[in-house]
Amino acid sequence: MYAIFVTGGKQYKVEKGDQIYIEKLDAAEGDEVVFDQVLFIGDGKKNKIGTPTVKGATVTASVLKNGKGKKVTILKYKPKKDSRKKQGHRQPYTKVEITAVSASAKKAEKTEEAAE
Repeated sequence: MYAIFVTGGKQYKVEKGDQIYIEKLDAAEGDEVVFDQVLFIGDGKKNKIGTPTVKGATVTASVLKNGKGKKVTILKYKPKKDSRKKQGHRQPYTKVEITAVSASAKKAEKTEEAAE
């Protein structure tokens, strides 16, 4: 089963066990994060398309680490004006591992109770 969800203004297609880099979240390492803006859920046979989101669908992930990406150097130059500007930027990110994809909130509660 896979899902397409939105976070940080971007869409991600994920399955259980995937590790992805997303825009920085306010969560510490080891925390569990739930994404509820799920646009699509599919398993090959049954598909659920949201209008705009699938009601009750969630994607659960655990935070592996927070960090910064590689440095990007920006050079601005205007000829004949003696104008040069050099800047650098490191985009912050959060690395998460997808632990569960559930199509409805009721199913997620049942699986949690069964796990205990």
